[in-house]
Parts: sequence; C-alpha cells; structure tokens
Amino acid sequence: MKRVVTPELLDGDSGTPAEIASALSDLRRINYWFGGVKTTQSMVQCVAGRTGARSFALLEVAGGSGDVPRGVGQRLQRHGIRIEASMLDRAASHLKHRTNGIRAVGGDALALPFADNSFDLVSCCLFAHHLAPDELVRFVNEGLRVCRVAVLINDLVRHPLHWALVYAGWPLYRSRLTQHDAPASVRAAYTPQEMREILKETSAREVVMGRHYLFRMGVVVWK
Repeated sequence: MKRVVTPELLDGDSGTPAEIASALSDLRRINYWFGGVKTTQSMVQCVAGRTGARSFALLEVAGGSGDVPRGVGQRLQRHGIRIEASMLDRAASHLKHRTNGIRAVGGDALALPFADNSFDLVSCCLFAHHLAPDELVRFVNEGLRVCRVAVLINDLVRHPLHWALVYAGWPLYRSRLTQHDAPASVRAAYTPQEMREILKETSAREVVMGRHYLFRMGVVVWK
C-alpha cells in the first residue's frame, strides 16, 4: 500500500469551533479505545524499567486536547510512576480545549522553543505521519536535543486492513473532520520498516520499536 499524503482538515482548522471540538472529542475516544493511551503508557514503562526512574518530566508535542498525557499519567500513578506533563501545539484553537492544569505552549515542533535537556521525555501521538521523512528527522533531532532520556513516537501503521477498519468505524465519528482525517491518517502513516530507515538518519543512540494494539507502533528513540 503506497503512502499518500492528503492535507488533514483538523491541521488547518478547517471547521467551526464546534466542529473542531467534536473532532478533538473523536480523537480522545480513538486514543482511549484503540490503543493510543496504552501505547504511550507502555513506552514510558519501558523507559522506567530500563532507567529505574519513577518520575518523568514529559513534553507532549502536537498533543491535541492533551488527553493522551493526562490518561497516561493517571494510569501510571497506579504503578508508582509520576508524570509531570507539558504540552506544545502550533494551533491556538487546540490549546483552548486543554484543562486540568497541564502547561500548554504554542510553538513549532521542528524548532522546539526549549533549552537543551529541558525534559526527561519528548513524546508525540498521531503526529509523526504528518511529517515528511526529512521533517521527521528534524523533529526527532529537536526532541533529542530537548530531552534528557528519550523521544517517544506513538503512531499508526499503514496497512490495507487498517484502512478498511477506519472506514468501518465511520458510525463512531461524530465530526465530518474525523470522517475525512481518519482514513487520510492511515494512508499517510509509515510502516515500521520505513520508520526504522528514517530514524537511522537521526542522532539517536538506539531505536527500539514495538507493535501495539490495532495497528499502532511505539518507538523509543534513546538519546
């Protein structure tokens, strides 16, 4: 299945405030029901197991409404791991929907507005497929600059069956933005092999890839 990039409506804020809020609500359900939160949780636990750390300052890039780091933090508390999350998103309309005290900053993911080693982890969920290969290398290198430990990439896996499942899930989507963006995201996603080849061009010390529920990949890029 060839990678095809189609502009996504939510990226361009191509909707009314109510439609954007509805699309973010769809995204929240997708991440909770279909492995998004669990994939990031698994990667943080992997880092905790390897480093022995029980507390992490985490920057979530392009974090939508902030539900993934919030959900991950709540789940990890049960395992004695604490997450202090901050958010970065270029879209001011997305930042308006953030609640519960997560610090939110507007900025460019390819030029992160933070000093070197500002966070333990830099994480993203459903963001990598929005980037061309050279942009993905730039983002990961920026993440490695800003983090002290690792960059976490949580994204879709491009696969014909995944594409079919997205169309089968249309009754679950409340927003017309999601009806357009969900299949577009699958077509723009990378395969694990493509991701591995791209990450060879970064300054990573090591890359550990995992497959997760319902065509998700979790990639720990070690500094």
